[in-house]
Amino acid sequence: MLRLSTPGFERFVQSKQFDVTFGGGEANVAASLAQLGLDAYFLSKIPKHEVGQAAVNHLRRFGVSDRFIVRGGERLGIYFLETGASQRPSKVIYDRAGSSVSGLRADEIDFDAVFEGATWFHWTGITPALGPTARETLRAALKAAREQGVTVSCDLNFRKKLWSPEEAQATMRPLMEFVDVCIANEEDTQLSLGVEAHDVDVETGSLSLEHYAEIAQALKEQYEFKAVAITLRESISASRNGWSAMMLDDRECSPAYRSSQYDIQLVDRVGGGDSFAAGLIYGLIRETDTRRALEIGVAASALKQTIPGDFNICSITEVMALVDGGGSGRIQR
Repeated sequence: MLRLSTPGFERFVQSKQFDVTFGGGEANVAASLAQLGLDAYFLSKIPKHEVGQAAVNHLRRFGVSDRFIVRGGERLGIYFLETGASQRPSKVIYDRAGSSVSGLRADEIDFDAVFEGATWFHWTGITPALGPTARETLRAALKAAREQGVTVSCDLNFRKKLWSPEEAQATMRPLMEFVDVCIANEEDTQLSLGVEAHDVDVETGSLSLEHYAEIAQALKEQYEFKAVAITLRESISASRNGWSAMMLDDRECSPAYRSSQYDIQLVDRVGGGDSFAAGLIYGLIRETDTRRALEIGVAASALKQTIPGDFNICSITEVMALVDGGGSGRIQR
């Protein structure tokens, strides 16, 4: 998508201009994975005009292959961002009806080529929220990935401005049969899959670790996931968050394991969940210890939330320095 954000902390009604960049769920993950050193490809549909080309160029700039991007349609989706501060929350306004990707059909994609040699396929709950055509194409992609033995991860990513909980659950629950690694926060599990987060305040992010572990266990048992990762955000204010995650799997994270916690002075939290997904995917591919994989995901996301824009442009060296205790913020000379 095209991202138009007010400069600094200006409000929509006062700003006379917008800062321009590009981003969006799966694109953010692809860019983050490329920065961490993995080969990353983005599957989407983007219009042929100059704004569409600028979006493709942006992906290329950060190392993402455009080999599987279908060119066509009339428009690129847009989202407007007003960055909050202190007790004033950030706000997002979507303008993406009729976007090219919402009309992407399965017959426009060569799934054999897409999944040849691939090891991992990642999607988010935002994609099926774009409409029936996007849902059908996503299901076709997931079936093809399963047939090719590709590991599949899903970030539930419920967006109330795109669909209702009832519509989300009717769509998302059947798609979980194709998912190996489920990524969510406490609100996503309730609204996307109907799994209640008891004794958890989703507004403040106050944490009851016992109940988060119960949610992860319930999800794992119901959908037979290989792993469930839940991000834990403590919203002290719009400017300061506590950040960590919990994961349950059949390996080192059994029983559920909680990562290190970071106290973040936020610069831009948009894309924070996507950078966590990317770091976790990287860790699960490259590390044998799944606890360490979770730590990589949390550290990558903590760093991203200090960077303006949707993409996490941190190297794996920087991420591992934080994982291994180098998070003082001192100048590196």
